[in-house]
Amino acid sequence: MTSPSLLDVELRPGSPPVLHAGSPGDPTAWAAEHRGPLRAAVLEHGSLLVRGLGLADADTVAAVAGRLTDRLVAEREAFAPRQPQPGGLYSATPWPANQPMCMHHELSYALEFPGLLLFACLTAPDTGGATAVADAPTVLEALPADLVARFGREGWLLLRSYNDEIGAPWPEAFGTGDRGEVEAYCRANGIEAEWQPDGGLRTRQRRSAVVRHPVTGRRCWFNQVAFLNEWTLAEEVREYLVEVYGPEGLPFTTAFGDGSPIGEDVVALLNAVYEQHTAREPWQDGDLLLVDNVRTAHSREAYTGPREVLVALADPVHLADCSPTVPAGAR
Repeated sequence: MTSPSLLDVELRPGSPPVLHAGSPGDPTAWAAEHRGPLRAAVLEHGSLLVRGLGLADADTVAAVAGRLTDRLVAEREAFAPRQPQPGGLYSATPWPANQPMCMHHELSYALEFPGLLLFACLTAPDTGGATAVADAPTVLEALPADLVARFGREGWLLLRSYNDEIGAPWPEAFGTGDRGEVEAYCRANGIEAEWQPDGGLRTRQRRSAVVRHPVTGRRCWFNQVAFLNEWTLAEEVREYLVEVYGPEGLPFTTAFGDGSPIGEDVVALLNAVYEQHTAREPWQDGDLLLVDNVRTAHSREAYTGPREVLVALADPVHLADCSPTVPAGAR
């Protein structure tokens, strides 16, 4: 078994840590042999790009994910429909290729979320399209102390209006078309649910914006305050959605934990701090990116050409084990 000290991880400013696998003949066997050191490297650095693994199809990716993780988890409360893939994998979140997807932590609005993300690149885009990363403790330290203190006291609110036109319809997001099951899920997960006359669903949930890593105890900026806020949308898209659905019926937006709106200036500040601490590396065919979902935020850059990236959500973590600063609930 390879020891952590023998992993030759390349550390360069502005890039995630990179490990060159050396084109092993059997990626699955290589992953099984190196599981311990790989997991240790992700815990140490927050992310790790494994290059030269030669991942070429979903079956191989699923097998590698099975060797590197304890358990894959299903996505619930999705904001955009992913396509399930063989072996418990998912497609990347559908998002227009010409629009970047800003930094976020996967399912950070849920009470249980993946602790480890695996991104496997089968086909690299012609230009752009990197899955970039940002260190959550570093981002936290770079934010204004008074803003962090407010989010620490109040948490943040996620407000959603499910419909059949934008994002995942509620039956797809909750994995059931039974209203009673959705209501039970919401009650169990601190979500206020309100059915609309047209059959749509509006939800409201409060979560902590700052948590502690369940293993290291480090404080992390862990949320989707900026990513799911209306001011992150392109101006013309936001204006269209407000015109069609009204300010109270936007498919998603976020607010301070006391219900106060989060202004465009705050969202711009958050995204600017993320950008200052972003690390990126262009995809190559066969790459594997491992991301500690609590320690590290991730994004997707705009791109041209084909891009096929498969995703595994793994090793669930409970919010209760991350020292939340506010009770999980609707208000």
